[in-house]
Parts: sequence; C-alpha cells; structure tokens
Amino acid sequence: MRYGATPLPEGGVHFRVWAPNVQSLAVNLSGNNLAGKVFPMTREGEDFQVLIPQATPGQLYSLVLDSAKERPDPVSRSQPEGVHGRSRIVDPNAFPWSDRDWKGLPLQQLIMYELHVGTFTAEGAFEAIIEKIPYLKDLGINAIELMPVAEFPGARNWGYDGVDLYAPHSAYGGPDGLKKLVDACHRAGLAVILDVVYNHVGPEGNYLDEFAPYYTDHYRTPWGRAINFDGPGSDGVREFFIGNALYWLTEFHIDALRLDAIHSIYDFGPVHLLAELAGRFHHQAAELGRHAWLIAESDLNDVKVTDGRSRYGYGLDAQWHDEFHHTLISFLTKSDRGFLSGFGRLEDIRKVLSEGFVYDGIYAPYRRRRFGTSSKDLPGEKFVVFIQNHDQVANTNQGQRLSQLVSLAQLKLAVTVLLCSPYLPLLFMGEEFADTAPFLYFTSHLDPRLAKMVSDGRRQEYAEFATSAEFFDPQAPATFERSKITWKLLGDPEHQSILSFYRSLIALRKEWPCLSNCRKDLTRVEISPDTQLLKMERTDPAGSSALLLSNFGKASLPVHWPHTPTLQTVDSPQGTIAAESCLLFLS
Repeated sequence: MRYGATPLPEGGVHFRVWAPNVQSLAVNLSGNNLAGKVFPMTREGEDFQVLIPQATPGQLYSLVLDSAKERPDPVSRSQPEGVHGRSRIVDPNAFPWSDRDWKGLPLQQLIMYELHVGTFTAEGAFEAIIEKIPYLKDLGINAIELMPVAEFPGARNWGYDGVDLYAPHSAYGGPDGLKKLVDACHRAGLAVILDVVYNHVGPEGNYLDEFAPYYTDHYRTPWGRAINFDGPGSDGVREFFIGNALYWLTEFHIDALRLDAIHSIYDFGPVHLLAELAGRFHHQAAELGRHAWLIAESDLNDVKVTDGRSRYGYGLDAQWHDEFHHTLISFLTKSDRGFLSGFGRLEDIRKVLSEGFVYDGIYAPYRRRRFGTSSKDLPGEKFVVFIQNHDQVANTNQGQRLSQLVSLAQLKLAVTVLLCSPYLPLLFMGEEFADTAPFLYFTSHLDPRLAKMVSDGRRQEYAEFATSAEFFDPQAPATFERSKITWKLLGDPEHQSILSFYRSLIALRKEWPCLSNCRKDLTRVEISPDTQLLKMERTDPAGSSALLLSNFGKASLPVHWPHTPTLQTVDSPQGTIAAESCLLFLS
C-alpha cells in the first residue's frame, strides 16, 4: 500500500499519511526503548512521510497532529487498543499462505452463506469459524460472506459502524485471524466474500476529517454528511476507499466484496467512484490470476449497477435483489408493513423469477412514485437472492426468523423456489436448520450520549415494524447474546430434518446444470391466479431440464406428473400437489 506503516525488506518502517488538513505530523513510536519518542514527518505536497530505521512489526504507534492531538493511523492495519487507541505495525508479507493454487470460483457457481463473526460461534472469532468449515462444506455452500469486520467501537456491533477500515476487528482476532480463516476456507474449496462499507464511516472513533476533506455538506445520507467523492480534495478520498478494496483483494486474498448501500454513495463526477473501483479491482484480480467479484447492495432497481462502461454503467458483477425476498415473504406472511407494501401477489413472484425487478418503471406504492428500470435482459448471475439475511430478519420482524413466521411447509416451499431460481442464492446463518435464536441489532458504543442516540434512533426508525414491547435495546449485552446461533438444536430430529432438506436441495442445484446455469433466458414461469399454482420450467443447452410446480394455495390441486418427482416438499398422492408445497421433476 502507498499509505500506512510499511515494513521494508532491508529493515525499518516507512510511514506515509495523506493529511492536507494538517500543518505538522509526527509518529509517536512505542517499544524498542523508543517509548514516547516522537519522529517528525516531512511534508511532500498533501502527504507526510518518514522512515524510522528502529521501527519493527508489532510495535504500536500513534500520529501526532499539529503537536497536539494523538490519533490512530487512518490506514492502520491493526487496532489492538480499539478505535481510540494506538495502531500496530503489521508486516503484510509475514503470513504463511498455503492457498497458492486457489483461483477463486466462477460467479455463476456461487452458493453463499452470510454470517456475523461475533454471533456465528460461541467464541465470536475468526479462528472459531474454521472449526465449522466441515459443517459448511457438508451443507453444500461454496462461499461464506462475512458481515463487515473493520474495527468498530467496543466488542459488539453489526460492523456497519466501522471506523478503521483497513483493520480487521481486534476482538475477532485481528489481521492474522482473518488471514487464517481465509486460508483455511480456500484449502477447503470455499470462497470468502467480505461486506465493506463505503457510503459512510461510523461516528465513534472517526478522526478522518481531522486529516483530510473526507466529507461534504453537498449531500446527506441516513448517517449524516456524505463521503466526499466528487468535491474539492476528493482525489485522495477516492484513493482511500478504492485502495481499501484492493487491500482486501491482495493482502487478504478475499474473493469478492459486497458493497453496502451503494445508493448512498453520491458522485456526480465524470467517472463514478464505483466504475473506477470496478475497473481497478478487476484489473488487480486479473494480475493476481484469480476470479474476484464485486456485489452491490442497491436500493435503486437500476441496471446501470451491473451494466458495463460501454452502457454508462458501473460495471459491478452482481447486486442483491431485495424484491425477491419481498415478493415471497409478503405473500407467505401476508405482511404489508413498511417496504413490504406493494408486494404480495402471485404475479409478483412470477415476475421476479422470470424478469428480475418487480418495480421496473411502474408506480411503487411505498415510494409513491414510478420506480426502477427493466432487468428483463440481465442474466441471472447478476442477482443475489435470499429469503432471509441480516437486514430482513432484524429489521422486518424484530429478529424473528422465517421459520418462526410461517409453517414448515411454507418454509420448504420458499427455500425450494430460492434454490431452483435462475439467480445466485444466499442463505443466512442458521436458517438451514431453522435456528430459533433471533438476530437483533446490537452495538457497544463507549460514548453514553451516542449510545442513547443509537437506541432512540433505532426505536424510531423501525416503529412501523415493531411495538415498544418488542423492542430490544441495541446497547444491552443481552441483545447480542440472544443473537448467537443455537448449535445444540442440531441434535433435535426436527431441526436435523430441515438441515437434510437444505442439503438435498443444494446438492440437486449443484448436480443439475438446468438449475445452476443462471440462464434466465431459458427459464419460463407461468401462474394460475385462480388456483395459486406456479409452474417454472428451466432448461440447459446440454439437455437437462427441470419442472418446478409450486402450490401457493391452501388446497391440494390435481396436476400432471410427467414422471416420478425428484423432490417433494410435502408428500402428495400421484396426480396431485399438496397445499403450500412443491414438486420438482428433473430429467
């Protein structure tokens, strides 16, 4: 990396900081009998730099701004003392990687599993996840997606309040812990996707503005001032965030990044930040000889997110498809609260399976305006779909999982449609065995005033989904503890049965090209509104074909069985399909 603390092969460490807002800068180094010794940095344009021959990896240091304030390095690789503490020098070449032959996975093969490091295991650490790799392999997924891991205040957080964007969280195991996890995943054939946040930086421990013009008052986001991606001084800001993406790809061997809430990234310059990021990220992946992908979370319903530069798009590889969730969950639960309003018709499910966006330029009741663009011509691998994820579990139903909101038959119906769809499927940790632990929003801010603001704001933001009696205070340690996966449920026959069902479906998707080819153009979906029957046919050029019959109604129906079904979600006598069930025929 150009910036940060860089150990040199010949010894010593070179420090470089982009800090145009600062008059003077120095390094306060600890250890090696240098405790309290301050090394002035030399200004070079907007940068400050110094070579300290006595510095070595492992030492702690802070930056002294204008001979007064001590701050962490904005490009710190490690923050063992937290967001307000000193940074640690890390040698990026010291880790003994064993994944030399790993080249990544093609995009259309991905079957993803989203998890939160702190709640996935009892230990809540990177290395503890390694022990679960055999379980994940047996489930059949081939990619884990980590919610954000950049250093945040305290030990409990979803990760979207990260402030040291280059430092894997110390409570999770820091940089070495993350590298050990990635290396172990690659040895097992699993890709690793990392959720990163480039639309805002958390409020506590955020000292970026003291160094440089990282923010602008021209735009506002749900988190306050927007990141300055197109105003005066924005070149260095863009480099900071693009460099972060390249850092995860290169130093940590990450296979894909999930870019949080890109609709809150404001850039009206000639080349959008995301387009520049995509170009440089894909170039670096090619130089490394690996498959690597960029996946957006977007609330735009806009094909420009994945369209290439020739079509004036950003050139990202895929985007999360919230409407897939909304159509199925609204239909099954009959909920029309908040952003679920405007969904709930069988026609919406047909459209989301065959075309993509439901709101593709038509009037959206929740937004009270026309919304979206047509995604009919986009290939299926441009969309990541799910029936549960961290947002939808915590925000839509106050932590309740889908298995607690619908019957077992309805759950199996939903997951069958998910895994037979022409899109990239994503599971949320624990859903595969119907975990009963909620997933709630939790934080551990150290500033009491900020902690109260977060709790009050959370209560207000989701008042339309929850009553005060259902509210869980994000700052309460019990809220975090309640959200930990209940692994002991795997010993229960009913939960084992659900796990076996997920395994079987994933195995069929991987075995049959007609289910995994993401060929939306070879997918035909028909519905019968009167009977609530949905028929989806999928084919593959190599000759395999799939027929999925999904009865969304409350009564069994007579149907034509072309042959013995490969999978039944509920036992049905031949020639019929049970209420709220699926029949899958493969040939």
